[in-house]
Amino acid sequence: MSTTSQKHRDFVGEPMGDKPVTALSGIGEVLGNKLEEQGFDRAFVVLGQYLLLRKDGELFTEWLKDTSGANTRNATSCSQCLREWCDSFL
Repeated sequence: MSTTSQKHRDFVGEPMGDKPVTALSGIGEVLGNKLEEQGFDRAFVVLGQYLLLRKDGELFTEWLKDTSGANTRNATSCSQCLREWCDSFL
């Protein structure tokens, strides 16, 4: 079983509120800046895209890689983070 980072556990452990996009697991400063340039400046905006893609982890991972240049590991981490957040709060 894969382990999750502290950042991941912190994110899925509480409501999203107005957290910056860099609060998402797998999204650091560089990817965060690229997402912000595309209009995805807050975690809830990225969540909206995840929901528009019907919570399909594979589609979301591909979208994130295309949009921000994320690698597979980072994109998968972000997708897993959002999936677990949705399971807890939606």
